[in-house]
Amino acid sequence: MDLDTLLSFEWRVMAPEFIILIVATLMSLLDLFMPKSVDRRNIGWIGVAGILLAMVSLAGLFQLDVTSILHDTFRLDSFAKAFKLLMLGGAALVLILAISDDTKEGLENYRGEYFYLFLTALLGAMIMSSSGDIITMFVGLELLSISSYILAGMKKKNLQSNESAMKYVVNGSIATAITLFGLSYVYGLTGSTNLMQVAAAAQTVADTQMVYLLGLAFFIVFVGLSFKLATAPFHMWAPDVYQGAPTPVTAFLSVVSKTAGFVLMARMFLFIFIRIPTEGAGSTPIFYQLQDYIAALAGITMIIGNVVALRQTNVKRMFAYSSIAHAGYLLVCFVTLQFMFNTLWFYLAAYLFMNLAAFAIISLVTRGHDSEDIKHFAGLYRRSPLLAVAMGISILSLAGFPGTAGFIGKLNIFMGALVDQPAHYVLASIMIATTVVSYVYYFGIMTQMFFRPAAGGANAPKLSVPIGVAVVIVICVIGTLVLGLAPDTAYDFIDSQFRNFADFFQQ
Repeated sequence: MDLDTLLSFEWRVMAPEFIILIVATLMSLLDLFMPKSVDRRNIGWIGVAGILLAMVSLAGLFQLDVTSILHDTFRLDSFAKAFKLLMLGGAALVLILAISDDTKEGLENYRGEYFYLFLTALLGAMIMSSSGDIITMFVGLELLSISSYILAGMKKKNLQSNESAMKYVVNGSIATAITLFGLSYVYGLTGSTNLMQVAAAAQTVADTQMVYLLGLAFFIVFVGLSFKLATAPFHMWAPDVYQGAPTPVTAFLSVVSKTAGFVLMARMFLFIFIRIPTEGAGSTPIFYQLQDYIAALAGITMIIGNVVALRQTNVKRMFAYSSIAHAGYLLVCFVTLQFMFNTLWFYLAAYLFMNLAAFAIISLVTRGHDSEDIKHFAGLYRRSPLLAVAMGISILSLAGFPGTAGFIGKLNIFMGALVDQPAHYVLASIMIATTVVSYVYYFGIMTQMFFRPAAGGANAPKLSVPIGVAVVIVICVIGTLVLGLAPDTAYDFIDSQFRNFADFFQQ
């Protein structure tokens, strides 16, 4: 590629990624050369400023038409813009939590690395959302994954953290190998790694043997991505990793990493497999023939996540199974495809707010304890009424109570399952039943907060809330209530800024 060709690309579409890359590089250099006596939290605030600057640059691209550069390997469309906004917002809030986290166990010696690894993971997620090529997509996935492996094991003196990191690396590596094997079938059968060219080649497939092999590739890729999303029966790693990792890392994995996983699944399946005809041109796409298998996994995921959560006494482990259950709810979107992009974006936005608020409060309540047992929430309403109310709002939203963002998100998915023809009555019934089951363990936390006496009784110490954590909690609670009471604000924003994702399939 000559210099003139290189300069001809419209590089401004990658401005948010360049900002994150530059800031992460700057943070790593500062951490390397700053004296050990200087507080590394200052590096974290540079990261927050960089993320906010990237959000501003992204906002300047909202009205830009679909643009592809680097021979269509990087694609900026409404889908990428919308989900990058979620990732950047979630990463900024998580980084503020990490700055306020005073966990020891060796973490104090690596706090600089702790901060800029969040940005490298975020960069990988952003690349995935704009990938127009299988190779670019895989590079973004691995950048996110490798950074996450290191973050999960940052508490180097904590054996549980070491175990979680090892399990994460082993399971993640297996998932990566499986995904790459499935993608190699796609490349071998279509002769290209570019998503547009792969989609065009897939539409002309007439040989039933090639259709069979592409169907096999679908299953292999789906299994690999299911590991990344922690959907049943490939969820085994998630509870241990969520429990052993530092709380801000757990929050990052449950929000930003999960969003990136569903973005990758949407790009891959709706670009390629939804276009492959079952029996030649004009026949039903193979994706629709395989939806029953996705529906089965969605149902199993919702059941396992919610039922196993009933037996958990560790709050972070309980929220890990809760996260598995919510992944099952989101899989229903891929079964019905009704209002899919809007529903997926809204639910992930709602999940971002309600889950981050919960993890912020969990980090405060369990601070200074050797475990994250649910008993530490006992008497929280008497010790810190505002924190208890904020946690209560987050839990009600996670449970799907009316007036919260979680209720609207679940209602949209539920209605999509019924509107689709033929209607998915069994899947909708499982969704309702498992949501009711979730009330048991969610309300177990509520019972501890409002109806159990605190350890130490009236002499129980009050909780001090750092300003950064307080800001995160306030933003998340307000977001949860606004999306729950006025959901049209989010949908109007989507329609006005992203034109309802109409350009996702644009060639």
